[in-house]
Amino acid sequence: MTKVITVEHVATWLQQFAPVGLAESWDHVGLLLGDPATRLERVMTCLTVTEATAQEAVTERVGLVVSHHPILFRDARQIRADLPGTAAVWALARAGISVYSPHTALDNTAGGINDLLCRRFGLVDCVPLRPLPGPNSFKVVVFTPESDRDSVLEAAFAAGAGRIGRYSECSFATPGEGTFFGSEESQPAVGQKGRRETVVELRLEVVCPAERLASVLSAIRGRHSYEEPAIDVYPLHTPPEDRGAGRIGRYLEPRPLSEFAAIVAANLGHVRVQQVGDPGRKVQKVAVVCGAGDDFIGDAAAADADVLVTGEARFHRVLEAEALGIGLILAGHYATERPGVEELARRIAGTFPDLQVWPSQFERDPLRASH
Repeated sequence: MTKVITVEHVATWLQQFAPVGLAESWDHVGLLLGDPATRLERVMTCLTVTEATAQEAVTERVGLVVSHHPILFRDARQIRADLPGTAAVWALARAGISVYSPHTALDNTAGGINDLLCRRFGLVDCVPLRPLPGPNSFKVVVFTPESDRDSVLEAAFAAGAGRIGRYSECSFATPGEGTFFGSEESQPAVGQKGRRETVVELRLEVVCPAERLASVLSAIRGRHSYEEPAIDVYPLHTPPEDRGAGRIGRYLEPRPLSEFAAIVAANLGHVRVQQVGDPGRKVQKVAVVCGAGDDFIGDAAAADADVLVTGEARFHRVLEAEALGIGLILAGHYATERPGVEELARRIAGTFPDLQVWPSQFERDPLRASH
């Protein structure tokens, strides 16, 4: 029997593959239109919701459009069929079609659009150009008798400790012996006051995000049987994640900028590219930012990149690249992001084989070179 797949199923998978936390702060990502409970049979990906892509979705009875660019990116006060900015959205809403946008989360995630471009260009050792810092977190260590183990861990987990990536309730326990000497005012849970005691204990370790530290410590103390539980708190140095904005990679052997420009053009469908810099300059370290990535020129220069590949750049940013002595390849917004839309359709189809999934067949680059 065919499994029922809903908008929520696909949206959940998209959030796992390209977590919304990876999106830029100004972006609008996630399920932007529709009913999560809608049953799906057909899904279409596209770069942008336009009248052409919306009409294709309606004609082909699509249940979900995964549009890289968000709908209503600029706040709209009206959604009407007779307004150019909202006519496509109205058509989708009227047909009951949901819209999910991953946008910069898909650009930035591991295996996302920037990684895809790096593979196409043949780059190796690729890492984020602007990496996301790791979360501010702590290691909490508490010493307990074996009898307290489950109770203390349960309280710590409930308060927010023990989460590592997609896993929860993570901990580590090491057996050992502890000593204490209780004063006359003490009320020891084991042993006697007034003499040194040696007791068998467990060293329990859990990680804890900074914002949950106070709650976790309170929860541990509330469940611990000791009058004065021994608790250590260590700040953790978390290295940057392997996900972030843009990518920087390299070639094993340098090549002229003109040759690299030809590689970019050929691997993006033989598009025309614009080039800034001496055609003969050697290129080995390459920064890649899909779409409108000219605000990464400074990052690329700081990372000692020889060239930045992006979709488009403003004139004064082109001058900035010249002043910084970094090459620039402009391959077009559509050309640098449309491959990611096509790859995303393949990924969704592979994850949900019962769905019909395809990239829009009517979407075209609105910019055309004249001959």
